[in-house]
Amino acid sequence: MGIYNLFWGEHSLVLGKQTRIMGILNITPDSFSDGGNFFAFDKAVAQGQKLYQDGADILDVGGESTRPFSDQVSVEEEIRRVVPVIEKLAARVSIPISIDTTKAEVARRALEAGASIINDVSALRLDDNLAKLAAEYDVPVILMHMLGTPKTMQVAPAYDNLILEIKTFLAKAIERAVEKGIARSKIIIDPGIGFGKAVEHNLSLIGHLSQFKALDVPIMIGPSRKAFLRNILKDKNLEDIQPDLPVVEIGTQAAVAASALNGAHIIRVHNVANTRATLKIIDAIKNSP
Repeated sequence: MGIYNLFWGEHSLVLGKQTRIMGILNITPDSFSDGGNFFAFDKAVAQGQKLYQDGADILDVGGESTRPFSDQVSVEEEIRRVVPVIEKLAARVSIPISIDTTKAEVARRALEAGASIINDVSALRLDDNLAKLAAEYDVPVILMHMLGTPKTMQVAPAYDNLILEIKTFLAKAIERAVEKGIARSKIIIDPGIGFGKAVEHNLSLIGHLSQFKALDVPIMIGPSRKAFLRNILKDKNLEDIQPDLPVVEIGTQAAVAASALNGAHIIRVHNVANTRATLKIIDAIKNSP
């Protein structure tokens, strides 16, 4: 696995020797995994601090659900949800905070409040000003593959050549970002588990994750509590199972282990403490002589 050294502002991250953990903080009423749990300001701040204390390397704060079939929220509402929480957490934690948004104005306000990474599920396709903003602030950017939009992505997703198509998409996204002034050394890619993929697509992505190393940028992946895990784990007569069930967490950790073994540099999860334990073992195996 390649080693990547990210330096920006007051932060630095070495990616490759140790698999890094991004802790998810959803400040939304409708996220698929924990919608409403941390919607209140005090609960959101407390959860952010817990993720930090549990060993997160990055906190990812989002104010708009990107679950399948979700609707967008307004810029003003998204700012109202995330900015006060980021401001409070930035004063309390030393790790970088990522803003999970597709909107430049939300990202700008988040960066002003103390965030220092932009995590864009649209790979800079939905807001032309987002790339300019990332270049202006010179912060790392995460570019994710998604088929369609959150509203449409899970309507019969299909590929002729899954890995090649996603790899080509991400290569073009990197090229587009660099053309708009973003330093290649600050680009991270995410193949987009669950974003326009059927169960078999997600399994194949994790199994063939090493093929994305050819793009020569760090790889992030987010399998935590996703529907493909729940589909595999549920009884055949059930429509779905709750994302926060212990069995789903066990499935998540299996996906975390496989992702790390296959080349992920960063893994985005809800349960940081469990992931830290999993990755201590996996990294020890990977780094053994």
